[in-house]
Amino acid sequence: MEIMDKDSRGQKSLNIMSKEILKTSFTVRDLPRNERPRERLQRLGAEYLSAQELLAIVLGRGISHESVMITSQRLLDKFETIKGIAEATTQELCQVRGIGPAKACQIKAAFELGNRWSQKLDKESAVITSPEDVYKELQCKARAKKKEYFWAVLLDTRNKIIKSVEISIGSLDTSIVHPRELFKEAISASASSIIVAHNHPSGNPQPSQDDIKLTKRLKESGDIVGIEIVDHIILGDEQFLSLKREGLF
Repeated sequence: MEIMDKDSRGQKSLNIMSKEILKTSFTVRDLPRNERPRERLQRLGAEYLSAQELLAIVLGRGISHESVMITSQRLLDKFETIKGIAEATTQELCQVRGIGPAKACQIKAAFELGNRWSQKLDKESAVITSPEDVYKELQCKARAKKKEYFWAVLLDTRNKIIKSVEISIGSLDTSIVHPRELFKEAISASASSIIVAHNHPSGNPQPSQDDIKLTKRLKESGDIVGIEIVDHIILGDEQFLSLKREGLF
């Protein structure tokens, strides 16, 4: 029985197909059957495949006289990382030889399914007890966004999540949020309190003066309508900042 640890996932296949081989024309059928991506996935599990092999399975087939493995490698060469591929638009994906609109849509759909799975929470038991909980709730939604998105996490009287709502989309460096839109959602959901959050596409979660002013404005509006603004979370690249924890409102 073949045993491989996760650190060596895909290495056997990649050793067989060196970069010199990838420069030549061949198809997946030229590989031994047990070394083809689909067969390896069935035998070992998806977690043991390389990024190149997983992309090859998503794409399905290459172009005439050229393996889908070469197309997959081109994607990795152009965008450098899986994150880079996930962030690419369909138009940018189509700039890679072998990727047309249909394959670009397949790639975007695959990443979106992964995002939705990551975002899925058991809402009946999702209780917010710290800024870290809010980060876990929203990090997948914020990932790969090239504009600022503003969300509201609506809570009941026990701090359980009722739902997370996208309130607005701003430009790369500003997000426009009107209290009316925020509290309309909260009142409709019978929320007891709200945690607001937005992302910084730059990856740096440090708040701007506009961020702080907006938070104070929303908090004052919440005091008037009787719905507390508990915190404002700024999401960066694999990090976040809580304005309440920092004493900024």
